Amino acid sequence: MSETGRQILVVGLNHRTAPVEVREQLAFSPKLLNGSLHELVTLPSVDEGVILSTCNRVEVVAVARDGRTGFDEIGDFLRKRPGVRIDSTEDQLYHHARKSAVRHIFRVASSLDSMVVGEPQILGQLKEYYAIAQQAGTVGSILHRLFHRSFSVAKRVRQGTGIANRPVSVGSVAVDLAKRIFDRLEEKTVMVIGSGVMGESLVRHLVENGVRGLMITNRTFEKAVELADRFEASPIRFEDHARYLRLADVVIGSVESEEALITRETAAEVLRERKQDNMFLIDLGVPRNFDPLINGLDNVYLYHIDDLTGVARENLKGRESEADKGELIVDQEVETFYRWFASLDQVPTIVALKRRFEEIREGELRKSLESNLKDVSERERKAIEDLTAAMINKILHGPLTRLKERPDEDAAYHDTVRALFDLDKEPGPERGDP
Repeated sequence: MSETGRQILVVGLNHRTAPVEVREQLAFSPKLLNGSLHELVTLPSVDEGVILSTCNRVEVVAVARDGRTGFDEIGDFLRKRPGVRIDSTEDQLYHHARKSAVRHIFRVASSLDSMVVGEPQILGQLKEYYAIAQQAGTVGSILHRLFHRSFSVAKRVRQGTGIANRPVSVGSVAVDLAKRIFDRLEEKTVMVIGSGVMGESLVRHLVENGVRGLMITNRTFEKAVELADRFEASPIRFEDHARYLRLADVVIGSVESEEALITRETAAEVLRERKQDNMFLIDLGVPRNFDPLINGLDNVYLYHIDDLTGVARENLKGRESEADKGELIVDQEVETFYRWFASLDQVPTIVALKRRFEEIREGELRKSLESNLKDVSERERKAIEDLTAAMINKILHGPLTRLKERPDEDAAYHDTVRALFDLDKEPGPERGDP
């Protein structure tokens, strides 16, 4: 495929390329995602699109008719979103195309690209955002196959390696951080804001680590009650959670919120009520749940999701070899998928090449049968038809086989075949025909 051929593209940023203050500006709310998806596929070069937006990454996965133009259009689509005021975004955006894009998606699904390698949550998030795009009608046959293949690859990596032998997640790493802050976490009171997948993971790990003073709040009170009942915690109505902050030694936020749930002023008031007793906040939200200016107060310590990187790196120790096994599986699966994808663009060339040779064969045969071979019998005519058809098939066998086998990035081979045989010329009479 040439530079202007159809390509799978990924444009985005993650915890390695951009800090949380950049990622939160680009974050997409699931509630508003439909409109963004429809805007994405109205870009002139984009045929299909999926948007992935988690605490650690914001990515656009697209099928574009032109790779270079697609990169430019998707980059502008991200930079010009309302509320994005970042001049340096271009340096923090990564761009993947062709096999690199496929490999990236397979690594993301397999949690090889996660802050916490081996965590299971990213696969569920990938499925969720794919389903949203599918419902919005922005997924076609290529991304449908890409994402479903990524789900299978993730399963194969988890089953074929020991990457998940020691279950980890962002939630477990956050609890590890809280344990480092306090000598005895069992004696502390913790408030968890949010009862989604992340919130449930947090609660489970807190209870496993001996926490008994546990409060749970959520915008939907019934969900907070359900989670609290399962783990013998105390449910708090969301509109009342500020009143209970003074009781919490640790507050962990993991909800979607466009505005800070705890402002600097609120934190200062809570500290006064606690008589300046130390308070620790762990912010896992993107956009952030807690005002970063809180860090300027005495006796309150605010950590955000990027502060978990060091703890997550330590959790990977002892599993590096298993991650390497996962990378090998991903590489194998990329080759398999890309043979299928490359064949989509090879098929028109193969069809056009066979049609061109057949046009020549029929044209030359017709002229001969109308002149020096006009007296042959029907049986002889049939024999000549079969002979010339067999000759064409044998001549084309080698070139067609190589077209099917050549990797997509060898664009010169693909384009040379089309140029040599003038396959982009409109069908018509052969040169020299009357």
